[in-house]
Amino acid sequence: MPELAEVEFYRRVWAVGLGDVVTSIDLHPQARVFRGTEPDSLRPLAGSTFSSALAHGKQLLFGFQGAGWLGVHLGMSGALSIAPPEHLADRHDHLVLRTGTQSLVFRDPRMFGRVRFDLGSEPPEWWTSQPAQVLSQAFNRKRFAQFLERRQGTPLKALLLDQSLFPGIGNWMADEILWRARLHPAKLPNQLSKCETSRLWRITREVARDALRVIAPDWGEAPDDWLFNHRWKAGGICPRPHCRCPLARAELRGRTSCWCPQCQDLASS
Repeated sequence: MPELAEVEFYRRVWAVGLGDVVTSIDLHPQARVFRGTEPDSLRPLAGSTFSSALAHGKQLLFGFQGAGWLGVHLGMSGALSIAPPEHLADRHDHLVLRTGTQSLVFRDPRMFGRVRFDLGSEPPEWWTSQPAQVLSQAFNRKRFAQFLERRQGTPLKALLLDQSLFPGIGNWMADEILWRARLHPAKLPNQLSKCETSRLWRITREVARDALRVIAPDWGEAPDDWLFNHRWKAGGICPRPHCRCPLARAELRGRTSCWCPQCQDLASS
């Protein structure tokens, strides 16, 4: 599933169309991606001007002057792309917005994603009520400590995946954060020292910044000194030069986690 940086990448893909006028719309009205939204409600987009492209965590919001707001969640397999204006939508291209110079395409083979549309000149309430982003000033040490205080019995890996607290953090980012912080994914917040809590906050923001810097501009490759390139590799080992311990994997609350048993020992981390 696309996470913080991948979502930002797709925001930038469609953002090249800012300022264009939508001339026509193609969509698959029976597609599951329109659940909760009447596909015909998107018709006002025709004739509108593409005016803004926003990302928040795993959510995308595109503004159209004279029409409203198109919300997109990419789900498991969703992707945004740019195609020629004469692009012929295939069975997985569930929404195509055509302009005079290009087509904005939303493709989702598995249809776990979602498209929604809201009228109005201001962003919809579901967008403005989202939690603070991890790189915002509002996501400070005090707020972070309060999160942990409220979820004392939740393992750190599961906590980091809670989108109501950590928008945009997904499976690979959570594993990366805990590996860099040297904390076992099953460790509980009430087992953290003040120093560990502070380190976890700092590294959560560090990984978010690194992901946006490396991946968001052009889907760049993560460097080999990240856990990212080793976490699913057969025979993968910890990339720390002084460690090189074989990595461990297990399911934790329904999500597979990867960690270094030496750097992230549960008893001592």
